Amino acid sequence: MSNLKKRLEDVQANKLFSGSFLLQTKKHEQLEGACGFANRSEQLENKVNTRFGIASGCKLFTAIAICQLVQDGKLTFDAKLSEILSIDLKNWDSNVTVHHLLTHTSGIPDYFDEELMDDFEDLWVKYPMYHIRKLEDFLPLFQDQPMKGKVGERFHYNNGGYIVLGLIVEKVSGLAFSDYVETYIFEKAEMNDSGYFAMDQLPSNTAIGYIDQEDGTWKTNIYSLPVKGGSDGGAYVTTRDMGKLWKALLQNKLLSKSFTEKLLTSHVQVKDTSYYGYGVWIKQNENGVEKYHVMGYDPGVSFHSAYYPSSETVSVVCSNKSSGAFDIMKEMEKDILG
Repeated sequence: MSNLKKRLEDVQANKLFSGSFLLQTKKHEQLEGACGFANRSEQLENKVNTRFGIASGCKLFTAIAICQLVQDGKLTFDAKLSEILSIDLKNWDSNVTVHHLLTHTSGIPDYFDEELMDDFEDLWVKYPMYHIRKLEDFLPLFQDQPMKGKVGERFHYNNGGYIVLGLIVEKVSGLAFSDYVETYIFEKAEMNDSGYFAMDQLPSNTAIGYIDQEDGTWKTNIYSLPVKGGSDGGAYVTTRDMGKLWKALLQNKLLSKSFTEKLLTSHVQVKDTSYYGYGVWIKQNENGVEKYHVMGYDPGVSFHSAYYPSSETVSVVCSNKSSGAFDIMKEMEKDILG
């Protein structure tokens, strides 16, 4: 651990990392640290218990919520979108199911199509981000567009699909999506410092996201993201809380053993050794699963977290910059994966 700590400090210095990290082993050994500023203007430093946005890292929360509702008999994975929601989706195939949405194989259009766009900020020119506070506020961005592809034809990472899953959670549970996750996932996992916070109402000890410009200046990401995150991303967590999430999930405190296994099943192959379960990426090698992992990138946000079954190790890296989390994760994995 001491050697790894020194190497991580070198990476932090070389990459100008800003954020916090956590490494937990089976033997309950723990390595954590933080550097950089949560608030650059006031020179407030990041701490190991600082809250960070995690962008798409919280698609896992959405998938867990859906699995809970299926487990409770309120929904099925084969249920068709057209049978659940009364929203006008006239241009979409009526055969899209919950399973298709969970695995990014639905073929529906996306409000931010990563195959066509590379700058998330471009979205808010036509649709000002300060209007995006509820899940239904995302719908005008993509609900009238034609299908991207055929249902079940291929994996196509789709943020819009997870917005729709959030709407299903709201319809079936009768709760606002963020309220559902905070009650049935965060509270159960004892993630007491995590939540879906509006960017104009951030609680104390929450890192502001920063975008570094090519000319050496910087700006915050307050005009670059929706005011409040939704079911495709945007929750705030601490590294310690994310560690608790993995623990609660793997100890079947959030789902039964069979539904946890269903969530962690490789449902679709993405690349040679890369697969996708429900809300979670899965990397496999000749010996089986190498790691289950989630990640998230937004302007002013980078995040990686993983569970490595062979060593029963958890890693979490949160950053309030657009990059940097991957570099810390990569250094950790030199020890975790050998």
